[in-house]
Amino acid sequence: MTATPASLRDRRCVITGASRGIGAAIARRFADAGATLALIARTGRDLDALARELTERGATVMTAVADIASSAEVERAATTIRERMGPIDVLVNNAGIVLRKPTATITDDEWRRQLAVNLDGPFFVTRAFAADLQATRGRIINLASIAGRQGTALLASYCAAKHGVVGLTRALAEEWRGVVTVNAICPGSVDTAMLRQGHPDGVPAMTADDVATTALFLAASAPTALTGACLDVYG
Repeated sequence: MTATPASLRDRRCVITGASRGIGAAIARRFADAGATLALIARTGRDLDALARELTERGATVMTAVADIASSAEVERAATTIRERMGPIDVLVNNAGIVLRKPTATITDDEWRRQLAVNLDGPFFVTRAFAADLQATRGRIINLASIAGRQGTALLASYCAAKHGVVGLTRALAEEWRGVVTVNAICPGSVDTAMLRQGHPDGVPAMTADDVATTALFLAASAPTALTGACLDVYG
C-alpha cells in the first residue's frame, strides 16, 4: 500500500527562525505539502531569498522581520501576519541561538540573551497567536534539543533554556488539551551552522531535513491524541 503524502493544504503556518538551517528546511517541507507560510526571522535578506525560492516553487509566502526576544516586535509581526493571512493553524517555534562557554565566565547579558531567544521567544510567539490556535484547534511544534533532555558541558545557558522549552511544551499541552496539540522535537546533532558553533567537534547524526520531516508529521499527520510529547530525534 502506498502511503498518502502529508498535506498542509489550506493550512496557515508560522515558522520562526526560518531564514536558515532547520527553520528553512521546515519551510521547504511545509511548502511542498501545500501550506500557506508566514516566515519570521531577524535577517531580512536571507528571509527574502527563501521566500523567493518557495514562491517560485508555487508556495504562498509572506515574511516578517522580528527579534522574537522582544515581545513588542513579536506582537507587531503577529498583527501583520493575522491581517494578511487570517488566523493561523500551525506554529513552529524554531528560532534559537547557542553559546558555548565555561559557565563561570558567562556574563549576565549572555545568560539573559540565551534565555530571551530560546525560552522567552517561544512563549512570546505562542502567546501572540494563542487565540488563533484555539479558534482553529491548531498545532504547536516547539524545537527543543537533546540539550533539553540532558546536560552538555560548556552549554549551561543553552541547556537551561531548552529544558525550559520542554517544560513549556508539557504545561501548554495540559492547559490546552483537547483544543491545541503542543509537542516538541528534541534533535541531536544536526548538520547546521549552529552545531558547528555550539559543538565544533560534534559529528552530525542527521540533516536539517530529517528534523523537518518530523515537524511535518506533527503538523499534518500526527493524531490529535499526541500532545505533550517530546520526540527524541537523536540519529
